[in-house]
Amino acid sequence: MSHSEEVEDSTAPLIEHLAELRTRLIRSVLAFAVGVILAFVVAEPILQFLVQPIEQTLRALGDPSPTLQYTSPQEYLFTLFRISMVFGFALSFPMIGYQLWRFVAPGLYKTEKGAFLPFLVASPFMFLLGATFAQLVVTPLAMQFFLGFADVSSIFANLISKAAGDVAVTLPDGVNVDTAVVPATTDGVKITFFGKVNESLDITLKFIMAFGLCFQLPVLLTLMGKAGLVSSDGLGAMRKYAVVAILVLAALVTPPDVITQLILFVVVYGLYEISIFLVRRVEAKREEKLRAEGYYDDEYDDPLMTEFDEDEDK
Repeated sequence: MSHSEEVEDSTAPLIEHLAELRTRLIRSVLAFAVGVILAFVVAEPILQFLVQPIEQTLRALGDPSPTLQYTSPQEYLFTLFRISMVFGFALSFPMIGYQLWRFVAPGLYKTEKGAFLPFLVASPFMFLLGATFAQLVVTPLAMQFFLGFADVSSIFANLISKAAGDVAVTLPDGVNVDTAVVPATTDGVKITFFGKVNESLDITLKFIMAFGLCFQLPVLLTLMGKAGLVSSDGLGAMRKYAVVAILVLAALVTPPDVITQLILFVVVYGLYEISIFLVRRVEAKREEKLRAEGYYDDEYDDPLMTEFDEDEDK
């Protein structure tokens, strides 16, 4: 075979892989476009659901008709587009994940396929679980803190105003009532919440993304453990550093509210401990398989030490 024929044979598989990649990308983009269109149809109900914690908090604070506003003509439409992009990707992820799987599966061994596929299914499930937790637990607590803080401040202002005392003044225009009681000090500027649609949605989506990604921790660490990149003993030894990292994370992605930060810390640290348990199970299954195949040496407690000793004897 000539040199030119060898080059042609080596480039042919590459061209085939690129063609396959193009096909998978086109199908993924089409699935994403369909997801965006479907999400845009129901973007208004989705928006109402996302801002529900703000509505409930305002009603609890005494506002009978909570209102969110937009200050530019295109703001509301762009907000719906933003919702459509996020939830459109969520709707199309099963198809996108399937196309990814079809692209990489031919290059994997049977055991690798069995290892990769469960994580491809678990990842969106854990993200959905984290997003649900953020919407139903974290966001309401954050709204109660932010909006309730302004309400508490107004209560203190009223107490200070009343403590200044009242004075009697004569009403004008010969009103039948001779005098009326009015505060001795002015009330100042009335501070009222006029929430913008895009800004209110922004904080909700940030919580959803943050907790959705945090809930990927068991999936990521277990996959790394299956690949041999981390071990359960190593993760256990890193507990004190993990605690510090989680506390920093809680301070960054949650409001300055001790209760919310404590909830995030407990949840994420619990996920870290679950990750250690899952990695330990992966290691136990790997050890059991190597024992059955005769590659595990109890003397060294190392699955590959037997093969190393045999090579040394040779």
